[in-house]
Amino acid sequence: MNGTLHACAFVALGSNLDAPLERVCEAMALIDTAAFGRIIARSSCYRTAPVGQLDQPDFINAVIALQTSLAPVLLMRALLDLESRLGRVRAERNGPRRIDLDLIAYEQRCIDTPELQLPHPRAIDRAFVMLPWAEIAPDTRIAGVTVREIALALPCQRIARIEA
Repeated sequence: MNGTLHACAFVALGSNLDAPLERVCEAMALIDTAAFGRIIARSSCYRTAPVGQLDQPDFINAVIALQTSLAPVLLMRALLDLESRLGRVRAERNGPRRIDLDLIAYEQRCIDTPELQLPHPRAIDRAFVMLPWAEIAPDTRIAGVTVREIALALPCQRIARIEA
C-alpha cells in the first residue's frame, strides 16, 4: 500500500456457508493488513435471515471501518479479489455464499459508475448492514440522514446480535 492511511471506508461482511462466523473473522483478519489498511472499528457479528432467496441458511454479518490509502475503486477491486481467494463463487444473486465483502461507503463520497456505486445503493434497506454499521458509526451520514436514524426506521427484519 502506498501513501499514508487517510480515508475511512466501511465494509460489510457476510457468509452463510462453510462455518460462516469463521469465514467473516478470517476475512476481517486478512483485511486488517498493509495491503488494505487498518481496521479502526468492528461491529459485533449478527445472525440474519436471508434476503431474496429464502431457502438457504442464515447469514453471519458484520461491518468494519477501515482506514486506508487505497482509492475507492482500488479498494473495491481488492475486496473482490479477496472474495475470490476465499472461495466466493458468484452463481446467483442473493444466493448462498462463502464470503461477501461489500464496500458500502468511502468517506462522504458519492460515486455512480458502472463499476462502483457509493454509498452502496441497497445498504439503507438492509438491517444486516445498517444495524452493525450503526453500532460502530451511528452518526455517519448518508444523504443527510444518520446511519442510526436509517437503522431505527427499517421495517422488522430477523436479526440477532451474537453474544461472544
